[in-house]
Formats: sequence, structure tokens, C-alpha cells
Amino acid sequence: MSSHHHHPAVSEKRLGFSILLNLTITIAEFIGGLFSNSLALISDAVHNLSDTFSLILAFIAQRIGKKDYTPRQTFGYKRAEILSAFINAVILIVISIFLFYEAVLRFNHPEPVNSHVMFWVALIGLAANLISVVILQRDASGNLNIRSAYMHLIGDTLSSVVVILGALAIRFFGILWLDPVLTILIGIFILKETYRILAQATGILMESSPGDIDIEALRKELEKNPGIANIHHIHIWRISDHETHFQCHADLSDDLLISQSDRIRMDMEKIIIAHFPIHHVTIQMEFDTCKDKGTIAGKHEHF
Repeated sequence: MSSHHHHPAVSEKRLGFSILLNLTITIAEFIGGLFSNSLALISDAVHNLSDTFSLILAFIAQRIGKKDYTPRQTFGYKRAEILSAFINAVILIVISIFLFYEAVLRFNHPEPVNSHVMFWVALIGLAANLISVVILQRDASGNLNIRSAYMHLIGDTLSSVVVILGALAIRFFGILWLDPVLTILIGIFILKETYRILAQATGILMESSPGDIDIEALRKELEKNPGIANIHHIHIWRISDHETHFQCHADLSDDLLISQSDRIRMDMEKIIIAHFPIHHVTIQMEFDTCKDKGTIAGKHEHF
């Protein structure tokens, strides 16, 4: 039994526009960085390049995720989005470490830069990043894949602010050390947010039980049915961040007809769908056949 959980489709046009916008920023900041001798601007361009890559991955995953179920891909291609979110999170961590490294180098060996070019190019980058953030904001809350790309953009919007502040500090006060210090603070923020995405994506890929479902509470709820002696071998896993599957063995109190056990099974399915965030239920009905009746299967058995 399944219950369909609808969520708003992410606009491919919005994603496509954000990709073009970020690619333009990347090229502009890289050229601007070379002309102004600003490592901060080149660093921001590298960060923007990662944004562009993350948005392209999100776009591809979005397209793949829409593909139909096949005899080989019986769950469809929904995991493509989770895989994309995982890859994006790993890329963000690598970029953050690179930013830390660059910041330390810049802190130890400050170089003269053209703060005028640095300021205006970073300001253009900030404006374009803010447009991308606004475009994708609506989709980011309901889609892990888009949220990972969105976090890239948030990180880079802050990065652009850092470069602008750095340019102003250099221009008016000659404070060269402010830029690397702010870069490190932004890197810490990015790592904190990325960890949450990485943990969630890893949990889904590892088929971990969702944290918002209490397995013991679910088991006790099902065992309230007088026709059920025991619920065991429970498995709960997510196909994507929007679809949770459940399966278990239900040990009947009596040796019933199939039609009678079916009524009990349907009652259990209704309880699960109504009271827990689960969208697809599979229950194996049995009468005292499993030796191991633990809530979680204790051995690697083939059912």
C-alpha cells in the first residue's frame, strides 16, 4: 500500500537561469581577480565555479529523478537527487578547506591589490548571487538536492560580501588581514550547514531509519491489534527525502484464513499511514514461522 506525497516540482527554468548567471559571475570574477591581483576575488571565482557545478548536478539529478520506473530500476531514479546532494556537500567541504588554506596564506603574506576593481567585480557577483538565492529560495525548503545547491549560493553570497568588505578595508584603512579572517568565519558557516546536508544524504544512501520515526512506538501501536501476537523484523528506510518505506513481519495470534489476515493487514496499513510519516507499506503475514522475533532482524537472513 502506498500514499503519494506530493511536493512542488522545482522549476528547471529557474535552475537553468541560475546556472547561466553563476557561470557569468565565475568568468567575470576570475578575470577581475587576475586584473586586480586579488586572491580573494580568484578564491570567490573558484567558489562560484563550485556553485555552477552544484547547480548543473542539481539540474541533471532533477531530470533523471523524473524518469519512469523500469524493471531494473523498480524504485525509479529518485536517489539521483540524493546522490547529487551528497556530491555537492563533499565539494563544499573541499572548497571550504581550500578557502581556509588560502586565508592562512593571505594572512601570512598579504599582497597589494587593486581594491577598486576588486570592489566592483565583487559587487556584481553579490547582486547575481542574491538573484540566484531569491530564485531558488522557494524550492530549497522541500528538496534536499536543491537545498545543497542553495547552500552553495548562500555561502558564495556571504563570500562576495567578504570580498566587498575586504576591498573597502584595503581601500580606506589598509587592513589586509580582515579579508582572510572573514573568509575563515564564512568557511566555518559553510561547513556547519554542509554537515547537516551530508548527514541527511548519507543517512538516506545508507538506508538508515528516519530520525522522526520511533520504531518501538510503531511496533507497540501495531501490536494493540488483538489479532497480532508479535511484530518483528522491522525495516524503515527512505528512497528520497520525500518517500519513506516500511516493511515488517506480522505474527498472527491464530492460524487464520487469508481473507481474515488480509483484514488485519489492511487495518495495520491504515494505522501506519495515518499516524507515521510513511508512504509505502509492505507487511509479511505469518503464523509462528520465524524463530527470531526481535524488532530488528538479528541475523543476515533472506526473507
